[in-house]
Amino acid sequence: MPKPRVALIPTPVPNAFATGRSPKKATIAVTEGLMTKLNESEIEAVLGHELAHVLHRDTLVSAMAATIAGAISYLAYLGRWGIFLGRSRDERESTPLFAIMLSLILIPIAATLIRLAISRGREYKADEEGAKLTGRPIALSNALIKIRNSVLSLPPLPVNPGTVHLWIVNPLKGESLLELLSTHPSLEKRVFKLRKLANQMGVWDDKPIPLEYLKPRRLPWFL
Repeated sequence: MPKPRVALIPTPVPNAFATGRSPKKATIAVTEGLMTKLNESEIEAVLGHELAHVLHRDTLVSAMAATIAGAISYLAYLGRWGIFLGRSRDERESTPLFAIMLSLILIPIAATLIRLAISRGREYKADEEGAKLTGRPIALSNALIKIRNSVLSLPPLPVNPGTVHLWIVNPLKGESLLELLSTHPSLEKRVFKLRKLANQMGVWDDKPIPLEYLKPRRLPWFL
């Protein structure tokens, strides 16, 4: 695999993400906040997560899924206009208008939900592959907790929902209530899966942060 470019973003908000449609074009970006909030093993684990995204071309996959979902939504929009402008009398009598309208509304919603489910699946896979790559599943779970709690301890960030996929954890509050509509799985599920993976690998590479600190704003000052 070609060595990806690395970019350092001068912001105190901890985050990391990968861009580029292929490993040859990839860039991994980390923020100054991430470099100061995490220890060395946690930074390595986060970089492993982002490398896994690069290896599996997740940026390209996500872009393709978003494009397809957008195209379906646009076709459904055109279809709704076509109902009123292009149906003959026989067609109106043979097919209930309500059924057609309902399908044209539900189809783009289903396409969006599928796209989001794909995104969540890629996050789980990047967690697993990144942890195996670095041998640091516990460090990655600790890093995710620290990043999420750090982000939520800040004043509300002006995050565009369209850029949430560029965050290693969901920066929007209420993620557990709206996981179905999120690009990221819940943090709790990611941490549990990583700790289960640590058991399977027989690798407890770091001292795990107690699960009680999965709740935001409760991370001790020394972490």
